[in-house]
Amino acid sequence: MKLYSVSDGPPSLACRQALKALKIDYELIDVDFGKGEHMTKEYEELNPQKEIPVLVDDDLTMGESNAILQYLGDKYDTAGKLYPKDPKSRAIVNHRLCFNLALYYRNISEYVMAPIFFDYQRTPLGLKKMKMGLDIFETYLKRDNSTYAAGNDLTIADFPLVTATMCLEAIDFKLGPWPRVEKWYNNFKTKYPDLWEIAAGGMREISHFEKNPPDLSHMDHPIHPVRK
Repeated sequence: MKLYSVSDGPPSLACRQALKALKIDYELIDVDFGKGEHMTKEYEELNPQKEIPVLVDDDLTMGESNAILQYLGDKYDTAGKLYPKDPKSRAIVNHRLCFNLALYYRNISEYVMAPIFFDYQRTPLGLKKMKMGLDIFETYLKRDNSTYAAGNDLTIADFPLVTATMCLEAIDFKLGPWPRVEKWYNNFKTKYPDLWEIAAGGMREISHFEKNPPDLSHMDHPIHPVRK
């Protein structure tokens, strides 16, 4: 098995956490975002979307971190601990994965990550949208009175939500107004330090780039305007 991963990318880090939690042996292949390795013809053959990560497992090659997490859970979590087999429990996990992808990480990424790497500005609207995501996550944790993102046990849903939230810590954004999110986040760090260290490595890089924005002017990106 191979995982093509970027060292500070929350979706990549979430997949690495799942692989470690499931004790799966794999080869980690670092994709250098700064050099634009994800924009090459060679990488496009792996993932026409030119996004990171990509998982290769025998004859299966796939992108999309949510799909990777679900595949790993289906194939390798035979006990159903990280990816429950009960339909209702699994539905909540799938919901949280969708919530993170469609709203939570999306809003965090637009506010935190895009201005670091591309020609975007942090705006009051972006901050409002990011806080909206935190408000909703706080509501889910309160409504279900849950210790983890999708219940009282760790699941694959926690990995992308944790790696999204660490982006906020990277820019020293405080979670105090969202006490349940803050408690969930700190609990993960305490209970799973080996998994947290994967996220922490990415967080240190993001924090560095926040203070020292990388020069990506050489990169020809088809969607995002590059900072000049």
